[in-house]
Amino acid sequence: MSKEGALLVMIGVALVLIALMAWGWWRRSRRDGGLVAPRGEVPAGAVVRAEFSGLYVATTAHEAPLERLAIRGLGFRAAGEVVVTDSGLALRLRGSDPVFLDRDRLVSAAQATVAIDRVVERDGLLRVTWLLGDTPLDSYFRPQGTSARDAAQAVAAILPHPTPTGTDA
Repeated sequence: MSKEGALLVMIGVALVLIALMAWGWWRRSRRDGGLVAPRGEVPAGAVVRAEFSGLYVATTAHEAPLERLAIRGLGFRAAGEVVVTDSGLALRLRGSDPVFLDRDRLVSAAQATVAIDRVVERDGLLRVTWLLGDTPLDSYFRPQGTSARDAAQAVAAILPHPTPTGTDA
């Protein structure tokens, strides 16, 4: 086979793989089309208790850290900030509208090690479990400049029904 023929085969394989990935994301987006993150800023008068920057990793089905959900506003990994207030939790992700999770939506906060394609040192991720309607979801954030333990404790302090923060394997 000539060099040109081998190059054409490699380009063809790459195009097929890209098409399969696009088709998979399109199907996932259709499946999760009804899920929309609650948009909004921190309410006026809310007291900021903690703020940290880092990398938003993903939102997944509850206790299924490898099942990414294509939620509008939380579908893609992004750098951003988490703001913990006495009213709830705000996610300000670059490239998307701010998301505000009222404290009544928050279920738990813990440390985690794995989410989708992100594996970090033991307990290096913050996992926040919250409700979208009646459906529990887990959102993962990789804090920079603070530990995931401190971040989990900051979120746990505002939970409507406090639970001990823990870790996942």
